[in-house]
Amino acid sequence: MTQRRNDLQGLTQLGNQGTGYQFDYTPEVLEVIENLHPDRDYFIKFNCPEFTTLCPQTGQPDFATVYISYIPDQKIVESKSLKLYLFSFRNHGDFHEDCINIIMNDLIDLLDPRYIEVWGKFTPRGGISIDPYCNYGKPDTRFGQMADHRLMNHDLYPEKVDNR
Repeated sequence: MTQRRNDLQGLTQLGNQGTGYQFDYTPEVLEVIENLHPDRDYFIKFNCPEFTTLCPQTGQPDFATVYISYIPDQKIVESKSLKLYLFSFRNHGDFHEDCINIIMNDLIDLLDPRYIEVWGKFTPRGGISIDPYCNYGKPDTRFGQMADHRLMNHDLYPEKVDNR
């Protein structure tokens, strides 16, 4: 029998009809839910095809699809709060690599996952695209070893670039 969720009372975003959208980096909007299956290793994946941020030098918009995959431990991220968090980068000025690492660091701080990876696939500007990838596995566990392996092998088969 599936456990019932009794941890939803503290959520402020889920089901809120008066959602406020923050236009500047706002990590405090992130909320968590108890993982009802902490005894099992499984991936949770988010594909965020409408990520937008600003170039810190020119102020021009940068667009990306952000892929977040993680193996939870005790907590999972509430998806609406994640959407609002990612939206908060809208007027934030940071380089592509920084944005992707900031997202991963914030989710590590929030969730303490067993494993997480974040990959940004930014649309080209000036004839070049930048696709930063970062990951983390709990040190001294098989997840730390998994992070090392996936980092070394994450892009062995580059995609055919005809979709940007």
